[in-house]
Amino acid sequence: MNTQPAPQHTSAWVAFTYASFLGSATMVGGGILFLPLDLWIKGYLAMGVVMLVQSCITMVKTVRDVHESKRMLNRIEDARAERLLMEMSKE
Repeated sequence: MNTQPAPQHTSAWVAFTYASFLGSATMVGGGILFLPLDLWIKGYLAMGVVMLVQSCITMVKTVRDVHESKRMLNRIEDARAERLLMEMSKE
């Protein structure tokens, strides 16, 4: 039976994803706050939105991975599959 634990994200990676999300959200918020609609402001907002989307994707993936690693269902299914393979090899 496979007793290796599921890979875990380091606390540094989790902290980085949250910091990245907050940083990009702050950039967009600051850009909207000072919105005189000059061309360089539009460029700033565009970069902030791109970073926000990228950070959201990274954060969602990390939160999902942390959640899945805590689930016992994967361990139960692995044990069942291992038992079935052992029974098949005996026959």
